[in-house]
Amino acid sequence: MDYLKILKTNQLAGEIQISGAKNASLPLIAMTILAKNNVCIKNLPQVADINTLLKLLSNLGANIDKQAHHVSVDTTSLHETKATYDIVKTMRASILVLGPILARFGHCEVSLPGGCAIGQRPVDLHLKALEAMGANIQIKSGYIQATAPNGLHGCDIIFDKVTVTGTANIVMAAALADGVTNITNAAREPEVVQLCEILNASGIKIEGIGSAILSIQGTAGTLIDIDEFCIIPDRIEAGTYLCAGAITNSQLTLTHVEPKHLGAVLAKLEEMGSSFTLTEDTITIHPCKKIHSVKIITQEYPAFPTDMQAQFMALATQADGVSIIEERLFENRFMHVSELQRMGADISLNGHTATVSGKSQLSGTDVMATDLRASSALVLAGLVANGETDVHRIYHLDRGYDALEEKLGNVGADISRLKE
Repeated sequence: MDYLKILKTNQLAGEIQISGAKNASLPLIAMTILAKNNVCIKNLPQVADINTLLKLLSNLGANIDKQAHHVSVDTTSLHETKATYDIVKTMRASILVLGPILARFGHCEVSLPGGCAIGQRPVDLHLKALEAMGANIQIKSGYIQATAPNGLHGCDIIFDKVTVTGTANIVMAAALADGVTNITNAAREPEVVQLCEILNASGIKIEGIGSAILSIQGTAGTLIDIDEFCIIPDRIEAGTYLCAGAITNSQLTLTHVEPKHLGAVLAKLEEMGSSFTLTEDTITIHPCKKIHSVKIITQEYPAFPTDMQAQFMALATQADGVSIIEERLFENRFMHVSELQRMGADISLNGHTATVSGKSQLSGTDVMATDLRASSALVLAGLVANGETDVHRIYHLDRGYDALEEKLGNVGADISRLKE
C-alpha cells in the first residue's frame, strides 16, 4: 500500500495546472447512457473514481477508449442493467447510473453505494423522486431494484434538502421521461450546471439552469446526440492548492482554473489575510504577513463548500487566534481532527462545531487518512510540520486528486510516494 512522506517546506513557488473536476466528470460519464452516439469527453482527471465508473459502464456493455485525459464512451452496445456491489462498494457516485439506465431501459438494479465514511448520505431522495416519476422501487439483498414498465413520466419534484447527486440523477432521468419534470430545491453547483448545459445543447430543453428551480422537457425515451465536450476545472483541487500557498506563505499561480466557481473560498482566504491576482483562467495567491483566524460555516453552493472544510482547518492551525468551523452538511466530517491533534494542533469539538486555536507548532508523525478531503488536509499540515509526516491510506486521496505529489513537488514541496 502506498503512503506519502512529507518534509517541512519553507516556501513554494511556481505554477500548478488544475485538472478537470472529478465531481463534474462522474455525472457526465453517467450521462453518456442517454446518448445514441459515441461521446468524447476531454479534460478528464486521472483519478481512481473516474476509472471505477468507466469500469462499471464497461461491465454494462459500453465500449470505452481512454487515453490520458480524454475518453470516448460508446453506450450504444449497453446490454446489462445491473451495477454490481464489487464496483459500487468503492464509490458513492455510482448511484448516478440509476436514473439514466432506468429511463432508457425501464429497469435497473444498483447496489447500495459505498465511498467515504463521512456520514449519512441517503439515496432516499433519489428513490422518492423516481417513484413520483412512475418507477416501482424495492430494496432487496442490498440492491435497489427499479422498474418503470410504462416509462418515466414528468412530474413536480420538491427535494426536502439540496442533493447534488440527487439533482443530477433526476435531471438525467427526466431527460428521457415523457413530459415536463419540474425540480424545486435543485442543487446549483457548477458541476450540476455543466450537466444541464450539455443536455440542453444536446436537444433537452432545460429552463432555470443555475437556479434552484429546473424544468426539463423529456424526449419520451428517444436517445440524444451528445457532442464532444470539455470538463470544467476542479474548484476543490484549486481551493486545496490555494490553501497550500496560504499555509506556506508562498506565491503560487493556478492555471486552467475558473475563478468565479471559487467565490466563497477566495472570500475566506482574503478574510484570513491572503491577496490574489485574477485573470479569466488563472489565480495567483500572494504571501501574507500574518494568517488571521476565521469563522466558517459549510453550506450548499454558492456558500462555503464542505469539501474545503478539512483543508481550511489545517490552515487555521497556523492562524493567530481562535477559528470556528461549523459543519452543517455531514455529521462525521471531523474525522481528520484526531490526526491533526496527533501533529500538535489545538482543536476541540462540540457537536458539529470545531474550535481551532492557533498558531500551533506542528510536528511530523504518522497519520492516517480517513476520507478524500481529510487526506489533503494532512498533506497541507505536513508542509509546515517540523520533521517528517507520513500520510497513510492515501487510496482515499487517489480517488479525487490527480497527481497531487507531482504537482506539489514541481513547486518545491518535499513530498514523495513510497510503499509500506
